[in-house]
Amino acid sequence: MIYNVLSYLEDTARRFPGKMALVDDKNALTFTQWLFMAEGIGTYIARSTGVMRRPVLVFVDRKIECLIGFMGVVESGNFYVPIDNKMPCARIRLISEVLNPVAAITVTPKDGEALSEIGFQGVVMDYAEVIKEVGDKKLLSSIRAQMIDTDPLYAIFTSGSTGVPKGVVVSHRGVIDLAEWLVDRFGFDETDALGNQTPFYFDGSVKDIYICLKTGATLNVIGKKYFTFPKLLIQLLNERRITTILWATSAIMLVGNSHILDDNVPRGLKRVFFAGEAMPAKQLKVWMSKLPSTQFINLYGPTEITVDCTYYIVDRDFDSDEYIPIGRPCENMQVLVFNDDGRLVGVDEPGELCVRGTGVALGYYNNKGKTREVFVQNPLHDLYDDIIYRTGDIVKYNKRGELEFVSRKDFQIKHNGNRIELGEIEVAINALDDVTSAACIFDSEEDKIVLYYTTASGNELDIINLVKDRLPKYMFPNVINHLTAMPHNMNGKIDRIALKQRYQQLKLR
Repeated sequence: MIYNVLSYLEDTARRFPGKMALVDDKNALTFTQWLFMAEGIGTYIARSTGVMRRPVLVFVDRKIECLIGFMGVVESGNFYVPIDNKMPCARIRLISEVLNPVAAITVTPKDGEALSEIGFQGVVMDYAEVIKEVGDKKLLSSIRAQMIDTDPLYAIFTSGSTGVPKGVVVSHRGVIDLAEWLVDRFGFDETDALGNQTPFYFDGSVKDIYICLKTGATLNVIGKKYFTFPKLLIQLLNERRITTILWATSAIMLVGNSHILDDNVPRGLKRVFFAGEAMPAKQLKVWMSKLPSTQFINLYGPTEITVDCTYYIVDRDFDSDEYIPIGRPCENMQVLVFNDDGRLVGVDEPGELCVRGTGVALGYYNNKGKTREVFVQNPLHDLYDDIIYRTGDIVKYNKRGELEFVSRKDFQIKHNGNRIELGEIEVAINALDDVTSAACIFDSEEDKIVLYYTTASGNELDIINLVKDRLPKYMFPNVINHLTAMPHNMNGKIDRIALKQRYQQLKLR
C-alpha cells in the first residue's frame, strides 16, 4: 500500500534511473538526481529542526529547484508551503504569522531579504547550500516509520474574506488518491511529457508533479515568456514533444483567442485538461477543431478537496453560448448538491455543491473557526463523523445527469427585485463573436450590474444591442467598460477584486 508520496519518487528512480524527470528553461534533472538531492535536503532540515509535521516555506518560481525542495521537505517528515517569490512581503508576513514555520528554503538572495524584512524566526536554508548535504538514510528511514498517509503533505494559501489568508492543509492520502485516479483513468505512463503552465504556488500544479512522480513522465516547466508569445509556445510544445497539458482555463482561452492555432498546432498532444474557471465553449471549439484526435477534459474542484473532485470528458458539440459541464465525481469522491432548504436537488434545480471523500482537506491551518464553517457534518445523517466540504459553488444537474457550474454563491445578486446569477450574463456576452473575455461585478449601493469585457479586435461593441435576444432586459448590464486586457490574479483566474477596485476609483472621480 502506498502511504507516502516519496514511494513514488523512490520507485520511479529505481525503474528509470537515468530518465529526465524535470526540465525548465535552464536545467534538467533525472529521477535519480531528484531523489538524491531530496534526501540531502531532508537530512539537513531534520537535523536543523528536530521536528515533524510542521510547515516549511519553499520559495517558488518557474524553476525546478522548488520541486526538489518540496520533496526534501517531505523527506524530513514535515510539509511544504509554496511561496511565490514575487509575493509582497506583507502577504508573506501574514502567512508566516498563521503558520509559525520551522524553516524556509530560499532560492535567490531576494527570497532571503524578504524573510529578513518580516523578521522570520525559523531556520533559513539556502538551496545552493543544502543540496550539498548527503542524505542520512538511517535518519530518513526512522522518520518515515513515524509517518502515516493522513499526515499533511502541503499547505496552499487562499485569500481570506477577513484579509487574513487561509492555509489549506492537504494529506498524502488525498494526493495519492488523486494521482492514482488520474493515471489509471487517462492512461499516463513514462512515455508522456507534461507541459506545466500552472504556478507551483497554485494547487493545479499538484497534478503535474504527482503524475510525473508516479509514472516517470517528464515534467517540462514552461516559462512565462512563452504565454506572452504564443507562437513560441506552440514551437516549444512541439520541440519538447509534449503529450499532455493540464492548464488553467485562462491559458487555454489565451491561446484560443490568439489565432495561433490557425498556423501551427501542437502535434503530439494526446490530452488537454483545463480547470480553474468555467470554460466557454466558444474558445474550446477553436482547439477542438484544430486537434480532432486530442482528448479534452474539464476538471473541477477547489483547493480544499485536493485539487479536483469532478471531471468531464468532452464528447459532444456545444453552442458558443454554453459552458462545458463539470461532469461527474472522480473516483473515491462523492458530490452532494443541496438547495436552500437543505434537500438534495432535482434535475435543473440549482444548489450548493458539497464534497465528501479522502480528498477533503484536513482543514485550514491554525484556524479552527473558519474550518468549522465549511468542513461540516454531512447533513443527511448524524450517526458518526462524516465530514463534507461546502464549496460555495452553485451547480445543477442537466438531463444527462452531468453537473453544470452555475455560479459562485457570492455571485448571486438581487437586482431590481430579480434574483440573478452574474455568471449567466457572462455566458451570454462571452458567446459574442469578437469578445475574448467578460466579467460582471455588482454595485449593491447603487443596484447596478457592472460589466468588463475585452475583444479580439480591440474595439468597443454595442453590447446591449448584441445581447438583447440572449438576455431578458432586467439582466442587461447598467455600466459597461471595455478593457484592453482583463486582469488575472496569481491563480490565473479573472481578478474580480481588481475590477471592483477599478470601479470604485471611477466612481470617486
